[in-house]
Amino acid sequence: MNEASPIPIAENAAETQPLPQTPPPRTPQEAAEALRGDLTQGPILRTLLMFSIPMLISSVLQTLNGSINAIWVGRLLGESALAATANANIIMFMLFALVIGFGTATTVRVGQFFGSRDFDAARQNFGTGVGFCIVLGIATAVVGWFFAADILDALGTPAASATMALDYLQVVFITIPFGVVSMMVSMGMRGAGDSKTPLYAMILTAAVDVVLNPVLIMGMGPLPSLGITGSAMATAFANIAGLSYQLQRIYSQDLPLRLRGAELRYLVPGGEALRYVITKGIPMGAQMLLASSAGLVMIGLVNREGLNAAAAYGASLQLWNYLQMPAFAVSSAVSAMVAQAIGANKHQRVGEVTRVGLFATLAMSMALASLIVLADQPLLALFLGSDSPAMPIAQHMQLICTWSFVLMCISMILSGTMRAYGVVVVPMIILFLALYPGRLGFYALAYPYIGGDAVWWAYPVGSVVSVLLTVPYYMYGRWRQANALPPRSGAPAA
Repeated sequence: MNEASPIPIAENAAETQPLPQTPPPRTPQEAAEALRGDLTQGPILRTLLMFSIPMLISSVLQTLNGSINAIWVGRLLGESALAATANANIIMFMLFALVIGFGTATTVRVGQFFGSRDFDAARQNFGTGVGFCIVLGIATAVVGWFFAADILDALGTPAASATMALDYLQVVFITIPFGVVSMMVSMGMRGAGDSKTPLYAMILTAAVDVVLNPVLIMGMGPLPSLGITGSAMATAFANIAGLSYQLQRIYSQDLPLRLRGAELRYLVPGGEALRYVITKGIPMGAQMLLASSAGLVMIGLVNREGLNAAAAYGASLQLWNYLQMPAFAVSSAVSAMVAQAIGANKHQRVGEVTRVGLFATLAMSMALASLIVLADQPLLALFLGSDSPAMPIAQHMQLICTWSFVLMCISMILSGTMRAYGVVVVPMIILFLALYPGRLGFYALAYPYIGGDAVWWAYPVGSVVSVLLTVPYYMYGRWRQANALPPRSGAPAA
């Protein structure tokens, strides 16, 4: 990586944000807090792994939880109920994509101020992010309750599952503020260098969800049978449990982001903190929506190749989901570490964090990819059965596509570093170019010549486009031309 100019900034004034340069005076309590969650000290590899591994475990638990709940719904209520939850979850994903964007922006801002040891400013930005998403969650709940049926109609939900989908979705909409706030608190905690509290909350959330799903679906003891509504309620109670645990831990251990007394006013969103959350959060959320929309298009293209190809693709996606988890976890860890380094004015550490994160991610992803390719028969048989006619297609698909997810790790880590500086628009544009003109454009051009293989080769082509655009921008882009960050005195406005 180019280290000639170690202090990157955004590529234009709209993406440049003022940051603290000199840590403000600290009270004795704040001096003690400085020892917690500090990602700017110690060996980089150890700090990175200790911070990212809890996030990786959380991602695995969340995925397993969703799979187990789908099994409960499918086995206890049938295919129509499973289809109903799938339709409702598409809508929820669109909302949570935005929330993840806002949460990532909050994580970055909290990390920057936490690194500078300006704890009051960190709390202001944390409170603004949480307060804004509370408002967003309540507004979504109200609108969703009244327009759930219209939304399902617009999605073309099959008539056989429309009633159940409506029952499920309305309960989810009512309880969505708890899930939104729980996610925001988790992401804010990571900005303050704490990835263990969100992990413990996820363990509790998954356990409550898995246990309550069959209990509320079927009814046990004095509890009535609630059917698909019970599944939605189980998820709601699980989110409340996870959120309650996090709040209890934050206040019982007096963690740095706790809001007390007059600090509770920080929950009223406004000012510079709100502007940052919105202007940076929307492009970050848009990246997730771009990726999911491109994925939906690919599913449509795969379906054109027939039932066996669709089954093979579905099984392969299960494996690829786990393959991508290390990159997501390490990328988030890199962002948090770089954000704190920015706040601590340790810009020389940024390049090292990026390099270590890149090598660690590539090592883990290459190991997983090798396992998936070398043990493709038994792994795919978990989903397809060893004698499935889709097995040869899935194995062929694995050989072509799997390595492309390893290649994408490069773009994800470099984007994680740039994200910590508030640079989000160019990575979003690069993702669009990689997924649409790159991946889908290649498919359109190659399909007349190589047929169905164009679907599988589109994946590595898209990854190559992403890397070829991201690496030069990271190394030579205008965001690395400044020699100093704008001076700032005092805490930012809330």
